[in-house]
Amino acid sequence: MEYQVHAERVESQTTAVVRRRASLRELAQVVPQGCGEVWAFARAAGLPRPGRHLALYFDNEINLEVGVEVDRPFVGNDQVVCSSTPAGLVATAAHFGPYNRLGDAHDAVCKWCTANGCVKAGPCWEVYGHWDDDPAKLRTDVYYLLRET
Repeated sequence: MEYQVHAERVESQTTAVVRRRASLRELAQVVPQGCGEVWAFARAAGLPRPGRHLALYFDNEINLEVGVEVDRPFVGNDQVVCSSTPAGLVATAAHFGPYNRLGDAHDAVCKWCTANGCVKAGPCWEVYGHWDDDPAKLRTDVYYLLRET
């Protein structure tokens, strides 16, 4: 797949998340499990209009937050906490296809950053579009926060 990578400015998005640490092998289980926990909390707490699922990666050790977009801050519990995505300049690309190929989108964004003299500033995240039984129709937006000069 050819990726159209570009830079844009994004606002912070309030999120309902669980915090986890996972190996690369474990991500395919940790992310859906975390999203399920957060959705169960969102329904029980009556959070209005929870949005798309997301995973926010803090470092190469794969400390991450997994959950959903929400429209306002809330009081969490022992597992689910109120957080947010970073705001600022990002490099981003849309991935269309199965989740097991998301690494291709991350590679494309990282290569674009190098080619364009952009320095990554830490976290990256994925925002998953609505589910479709056809994996080719799945959309995931990949974001890398950039250092501003």
